[in-house]
Amino acid sequence: MMAPHSTLALRRFLCSGNGAASALDAAAVRKKNLVFLGSPQVSASVLHKLLAASEDPDSIFQVMLQAIVTQPPAARDRGRKLMPSAVAQLALERGFPRELIFTPERAAEVAFLSNLSALNPELCITAAYGNILPQKFLDIPSCGTVNIHPSLLPQYRGAAPVQRALQDGVTETGVSLAYTVRALDAGPVIAYEKVKVDECIKATELLAILFNSGAELLLHELPSILNGSAKLKARPQDDSKATFAPKLTSEESWLSFDEEAKRIHNKVRAFAGWPGTRARVEVVNNVGYHNELEIKIITSGVCSNACNKASDGNEILFSGSALLIPCAGESWLEVLELQLPGKKVMTARDFWNGLRGQKLRKINWKGVTQ
Repeated sequence: MMAPHSTLALRRFLCSGNGAASALDAAAVRKKNLVFLGSPQVSASVLHKLLAASEDPDSIFQVMLQAIVTQPPAARDRGRKLMPSAVAQLALERGFPRELIFTPERAAEVAFLSNLSALNPELCITAAYGNILPQKFLDIPSCGTVNIHPSLLPQYRGAAPVQRALQDGVTETGVSLAYTVRALDAGPVIAYEKVKVDECIKATELLAILFNSGAELLLHELPSILNGSAKLKARPQDDSKATFAPKLTSEESWLSFDEEAKRIHNKVRAFAGWPGTRARVEVVNNVGYHNELEIKIITSGVCSNACNKASDGNEILFSGSALLIPCAGESWLEVLELQLPGKKVMTARDFWNGLRGQKLRKINWKGVTQ
């Protein structure tokens, strides 16, 4: 169990390339005070690596995790019971003192800033915290505030970098370790790591990969951050090359099949998790009765071979293990998994079998048969 000022012994790193501190520099750093800020599961994975590093017998320096800052408890699941964030839950499971887990509604709250200042932290680390940090916060830690951002800055600054990158169909992205400044994700970059993007990977999966890489990058760079040398080597961002990744909205979740299948597929994997992607289809029985149905597309693909089956341009077909939806440019979207309102996720085959011979037709997001 972790004592009130738990000591995280950080692992030893050899001098290899940019960012690796020398053994002498690292050895000179002792018991630096650190505050961690994060909220969702990907943040908890970063905290877990910091805690796991404390078990390394080869540690050559130490930091003291003074406090954890996370989002307030929120209503989750059908019971709407207030539940702590994933970061708070992990901290509590590891025995971190409840009174040192701060959950301000806003990071600008006077009481919160006062409590943080009283701890006199040397470094704050953020990983998907979810709150804007005011200048009064940034002025507190002497070594600054460092953020793990899941993009290759200055690309995709903002709240949804992974989702927007997948929506754009990128084949390469990455994670950046950067100092936090008042402007959004605009601080000098200490280090970054590139990651290839598989054409079928979903946002939830890519987020986990990038924050895992970001945690390793943080541990590698932490000696130079604590001894101040990281500020000397950090590279300013080129604002002229900045792109932005605005927060997703539920209104964006509707799909329109008048777009090409590749574009729709990219949106399905980008919006995986929340808010998901929805579409309307029409079930037509043997006597011509039409019934509109809303579906949530969970897993998709793009038909790589020309579809030999006849379709009038609106009819949804089934082949192999996928629904085939005709889209713009004579392209076909494969739907492998879907979900009906209030039901569990099912395979396309189970859904098709449940139709019992009824036909399926596409409807655009405005509810008008195409």
